Amino acid sequence: MREKLQFSQSHSKPNYYNYSRLTGFLILSCACTLYLLVALLLARSKLLDTSSSTQDHVYSPTSLEHIMFGIASTKNSWPKRKDYVKMWWKPGRMRGCVFLEEALPSEHHNLTNDAYLPPVCISEDTSRFRYTYRGGVRSAIRVARVVSEAVALNHSDVRWFVFGDDDTVFFPENLARTLSKYDHGLWYYIGTNSELFEANRNFGFGMAFQGAGFAISYPLAKVLAKVLDSCLERYPHLYGSDARIYSCLTELGVGLTLEPGFHQMDIRGDVFGLLASHPVRPLVSLHHLENTDPIFPNMTTLEALRHLFRATNVDSQRLLQQTVCYDRWFSWTIVVSWGYAVQIFGNHVFLPDVLPVPETFKSWRQTGNLSGLYSLTTKQIHPDPCRRPTIFFLEDVASAGSNGIKTTFRKSLVNCSYDSGSPRKLEAVRVFSHKMELDIKQLRAPRRQCCEVLPSSAGGVVDIAIRECKEEELIRMYP
Repeated sequence: MREKLQFSQSHSKPNYYNYSRLTGFLILSCACTLYLLVALLLARSKLLDTSSSTQDHVYSPTSLEHIMFGIASTKNSWPKRKDYVKMWWKPGRMRGCVFLEEALPSEHHNLTNDAYLPPVCISEDTSRFRYTYRGGVRSAIRVARVVSEAVALNHSDVRWFVFGDDDTVFFPENLARTLSKYDHGLWYYIGTNSELFEANRNFGFGMAFQGAGFAISYPLAKVLAKVLDSCLERYPHLYGSDARIYSCLTELGVGLTLEPGFHQMDIRGDVFGLLASHPVRPLVSLHHLENTDPIFPNMTTLEALRHLFRATNVDSQRLLQQTVCYDRWFSWTIVVSWGYAVQIFGNHVFLPDVLPVPETFKSWRQTGNLSGLYSLTTKQIHPDPCRRPTIFFLEDVASAGSNGIKTTFRKSLVNCSYDSGSPRKLEAVRVFSHKMELDIKQLRAPRRQCCEVLPSSAGGVVDIAIRECKEEELIRMYP
């Protein structure tokens, strides 16, 4: 018994020793495992934190070559509207089709193969679909199907499908830059609604209006094309093509991403107020220009657009960008809408009072309780022209060497005979700037730029320089 006890005691020490070593090994192993786990979690967290910007690094910037255009037209309107499209279409860099209901008459057959225009595509027959909107036109069904027919062309390396009418004037470089903000691998439906409150109430504030143009990302367009015909069968009672697209996208669970650079322009008359108060976003499109006054005085509509494109071709991103500065000496408020117009108020005006859109235009419809209500912050213009700011319209744009770009604006003649205030003594405004080339982050979080009045030796001329604002700089009146 004693021997057994001694035997047992003699082996108890090695057992405790081995247990201690095993425990230490296990603790060390757990610590290493925990360390590796924490390292993996930190790496994953870092990856997630940077996932929002992976598009900037993984994908090359969206360019015109990545966009497929679908332009809705008719055999009767295309010969008249082709000049609008020819103004912005870039042969060799753009892809797309003008969709007609049938082939052009023989006298216009040359338009089918015009190298400076997109090719013509003939839409499929849509007679099998019902259209029950009283007073509407059933071509809305054909135009809606432009989406699926454009997808069916099966072009390669397409990131975005962009749709518009034959009188939609796109600003292509700005369109590509605007779409670059978004991940084209996700489901996006991008556009804008109407300037008229009544139109949005009737058709939906969440609907992209066809005339302004709208963009659909490639993966969403592929799915939409597959289900569109079934949607058309459920919505015979709707008025337009855009309402049908909107309804089908709604059924897919996709909402509209608003981009204020698209412009439906459901207005008539003088659109100066709308253009001169453009939001701090690239100008993407203009519509209904045949129903408004020419955007520059003493020109036809097409001449005025070509004049605007002179500035577009020099610095498209800066086009219509509104910059405001204050002159300390004369107490002027100077508003530069680059590439279009300059306004000079003879007094200091608070910036928030400058920004609302002057109602130089009229509503699309002149009747009804809602005809004068807009989806914009507007302000009435003074009935007396002499109480309005002095306006200078774009005359010329040219390189200024090391000073960048020089744009000259010439005073517009107005019916004002008694006001001899200092702004009206001016004949011209010269604006100096550098080409605006915003990166993706600046496009996503835009900031208005600043300007300042420069010393000028020329009589009757004021010089303005546009630049980026300093970090804490305020656009404000001087005391």
